[in-house]
Amino acid sequence: MATFNNININSGFLLTRQVQDSASGLQVTLWLKSSSGPVKLQIKHELAVFFVEHHQLEIAQGILTAQDIPLAKSQQLSLKTFAQQKVAALYFNSMRSFYRAREALKAKQIKCYEDDIRPDDRFLMERHITADITYVSDVMTKGLGDYIDGKPSNDSDKASQGYQLITQARCKRATAQSDISLTMLSIDIECSMQGQLYSIGLYACNTNTSASKDEFKRVLMIGEPQATSENYIQWLKDEKQLLQQFIVAVNGFDADILIGWNVINFDFILLQKRCDLYGIEFAIGRDGSSPNWRKNANNPEQNFIEIAGRVVLDGIDLLKSATYSFASFSLDNVAHKLLGLGKKVVDVDNRVEEITDNFNHNKPALAAYNLEDCRLVWLIFEKTQLLAFAQLRAQLTGLAIDRIGGSVAAFTNLYLPKLHRSGYIAPNMGDGDSGLVSPGGYVMDSIPGLYENVLVLDFKSLYPSIIRTFKIDPMGLIEGLEEVRALKSVKDKDGHWHQDNRLRVIKGFDGAYFSRDAHFLPDIIETLWLERDKAKLQKNAALSQAIKIIMNSFYGVLGSSGCRFFDPRLSGSITKRSHEILKKTSRWITAKGHKVIYGDTDSLFVYIGADKSKQQATKIGLELQKFINDKWQYTLQQEFKITSQLEIEFETHFTQFLMPKIRGFNTGKNAGKNTGKGQNDIGTKKRYAGIANGVMIFKGLETVRSDWTELSKDFQQELYRLVFNDEPIDEYIKMIVANLKHGHYDNKLIYQKKIRRKLSDYVNTPPHIKAALIANKKLTAQGKEQQYKHRSTIRYVITLEGVQPLEFNDSKLDYDFYVEKQLKPIADDILPFIGRDFESIAGDQLGLF
Repeated sequence: MATFNNININSGFLLTRQVQDSASGLQVTLWLKSSSGPVKLQIKHELAVFFVEHHQLEIAQGILTAQDIPLAKSQQLSLKTFAQQKVAALYFNSMRSFYRAREALKAKQIKCYEDDIRPDDRFLMERHITADITYVSDVMTKGLGDYIDGKPSNDSDKASQGYQLITQARCKRATAQSDISLTMLSIDIECSMQGQLYSIGLYACNTNTSASKDEFKRVLMIGEPQATSENYIQWLKDEKQLLQQFIVAVNGFDADILIGWNVINFDFILLQKRCDLYGIEFAIGRDGSSPNWRKNANNPEQNFIEIAGRVVLDGIDLLKSATYSFASFSLDNVAHKLLGLGKKVVDVDNRVEEITDNFNHNKPALAAYNLEDCRLVWLIFEKTQLLAFAQLRAQLTGLAIDRIGGSVAAFTNLYLPKLHRSGYIAPNMGDGDSGLVSPGGYVMDSIPGLYENVLVLDFKSLYPSIIRTFKIDPMGLIEGLEEVRALKSVKDKDGHWHQDNRLRVIKGFDGAYFSRDAHFLPDIIETLWLERDKAKLQKNAALSQAIKIIMNSFYGVLGSSGCRFFDPRLSGSITKRSHEILKKTSRWITAKGHKVIYGDTDSLFVYIGADKSKQQATKIGLELQKFINDKWQYTLQQEFKITSQLEIEFETHFTQFLMPKIRGFNTGKNAGKNTGKGQNDIGTKKRYAGIANGVMIFKGLETVRSDWTELSKDFQQELYRLVFNDEPIDEYIKMIVANLKHGHYDNKLIYQKKIRRKLSDYVNTPPHIKAALIANKKLTAQGKEQQYKHRSTIRYVITLEGVQPLEFNDSKLDYDFYVEKQLKPIADDILPFIGRDFESIAGDQLGLF
């Protein structure tokens, strides 16, 4: 806390934001975590606003008057649309009036601009506030400028709740990122299939003021007290008391962040329903309020929870936002992959039955299981720095810390205030759709083969680099086109647009021209780029990853029709330029005497010959890196008078490398090693394998796919290792086939697949849907609830009687099917390149059983 002219200036980290109607008009409420604890800021007398074109202002006012919709005020502005139309602002002192006015005007074909921006978001955005906020906690205002009427509350009731209330608060962006530590509490519930609660686990291990860790363990359990050595179990007589004690525990611990696994759409939804059943107020907000719930308009099955002064972070959603990928996002699988740990339950596949059995007969075992689930989530958050990632993303973009996805919102937060200060308002969705289609990333045809010495040259953040280099920017496009119109009006003596004038703008694709000076996105990316370089030097993995995701999302935003700045001329000027860059770079490499065998989006795979040592390969890679970077610097300066921000890196040296052919096309036995011969073959895209630094790497192949069996993955990894190391393969293949047919691998022949749609939406029924339908039918026959539906995962096998759900299967597995569909395709991807084939090796095994 700083003091200026007897006024206390405080700072905090933004947890939640909200806007609501009040008797005195709109009120924005911000909950912060400060160095002295939680703070509730109230900003009163705010106005909601949207814009209409100036020439329609009087018509709009007449419509609102006729429908008795109160308008706080209207104001002509110097701002204009991308179509160069001046606008006026319409202000409202309630959200009800704002929504009514918006619908009334749209019904009369009056276009409303920026009518989807909430006043609380606009309040923060226009002040360039992301997550770190400076605010005043004293009524005195002398000499403070922006800070007016910051009144701390002396309400004893509020003080007893453990937070400070400041009314009529004034805020602005903090000058530096806060180092305020947020506290977490991990929550997990255990219940019956019908949703009756058994127990609730809570776990935390936060750093205290002495920089050591304080471990908190508690399991609230329904039942009579039992003799146990575990002192973390709190016994409660019934479900009602369990819920009441949970509310007391949450408020008593007073965490900033509540975490869990599918915690919103399962745990908190169920807790809310059980509270409603018993007439209990689910008062877990810091001000004693209950949560607000809302549904995702595009996905009604997804719920969002807003708790006053607390944030709920779901481990699954955050891992996906941080670009983690797992075959299954079950807690057991993720904990196993990341931590080498698993659940405290014997039979994971039938854990509900075991949980119920433990509740009835072994409550201490259930408590241990419940607590361990909480602890696993905590350890995953620690291992992957998920909280730090969420905080940094909020600080960089202004997104709410619990926001899922939100790349469009992040772009808007960063871009819109700059746009307004340059005299423009944002377009509406659909304004930039010119009927053009921009292509995706460049993927060149590959040359299949088994190679020694393949170098991967990768353009570092290619799309952001193109944006920086060619000044690609929404406002820059509008300004560039305006400049071109002015320039084209001045012709040379032959009536042509003079060539010198062409260089005053930067030419894009599909008729796009970009201003050299009027733009923001290139500068935003440059700032983020420098911050990422700093993060790398500091070995701050969470920050580096957050920045990378944000930068790379900007192309997706500009290419998404769900973004107000969507314009195919923007996205096309990025992707078409990337195609040009990769093709030209490939020609330069070929002219150097090397062979480009594949290219994908921002990478080129270069075969340099089997006769090169590791040292020679590294030398060639670094030479190519310097040559290409220098060449682009010179080329762009000559053609566009711009400085290249493109940077290619020698990333990987594959000592052994396989580029398979597309399955179904014959690769003859003469397709020799190291050469990629067989010119009639068609190579795959986004599928390859190799050895780099002694490590096997698979891309797009069965080893990294979730819809192939465990046996297929084991088989692929070992077979490829043998081939890459020029070791015998016959005995290994024969052994795998024989053991498979003897039933030794039955536990590795299980398919696992997620149900992506509603079961009723499938016209052609794929195997996993057949298995789901069979399982649901059998569950119904047993008087149980159907388990398999949209978003659930089914495990199944292929038997002599066809597809069967694993849990109900009692038929013999179809071993011939697994040999033909799981082993043979994998072997045939690589064996022809060494003059061998699967059937000639395994033929004597195939008919034995």
